Amino acid sequence: MKSRIVVAIAMGVFVCSLGYTVLGAAGDEERGRGHDRGGSDELRARIGLAYAQEQGIRLKYNRRDRSTVGLGSYLVNAVGGCNDCHTAPPFTQDPFAFLGAPKQINLPCYLAGGQVFGPFVSRDITPWEDGKPAGLTFEEFKHVMRTGEDPDNPGQVLHVMPWPVYQTMSTEDLRAVYTYLRSIPPIPANTCGAPSE
Repeated sequence: MKSRIVVAIAMGVFVCSLGYTVLGAAGDEERGRGHDRGGSDELRARIGLAYAQEQGIRLKYNRRDRSTVGLGSYLVNAVGGCNDCHTAPPFTQDPFAFLGAPKQINLPCYLAGGQVFGPFVSRDITPWEDGKPAGLTFEEFKHVMRTGEDPDNPGQVLHVMPWPVYQTMSTEDLRAVYTYLRSIPPIPANTCGAPSE
């Protein structure tokens, strides 16, 4: 009887320690990727800048705050998935082709629009000739993100853009996204498709 109790206790300790080890390793892996249950803006900015560097995105700061640009990169690339719709095609190496394959964004068309969604084509959100992303001032950009109103067709709502997801972002986060978009390389018009939505 005593040997069964000892074995049961030993098994309980083993199972608990195994669970603790597995959970601890998962937590270490998560922290290793920079995900610390939300993270500070400073941490997210560092992750965003590291991602841009890793992908080869040449950022032009032009007196812009690096941490704001980095936070914008984090929101655009790690949270928003803007590349999926605003780059055609989004990746040069499909991360889903082989489970776990590294992603490599399509730099020559990065955020330059041209992705076709039925009758709609994603808009070029790189800096235009005037240096403004999608040709929009920050106030216009914020209006589009909050209301979904098509800047080319006032009174009409963008059909594909998931603006309802982004409309509750803080003004500071929207400013970081806008600042990042001002800092990425412009893509010559019609290189990657006609801008529309």
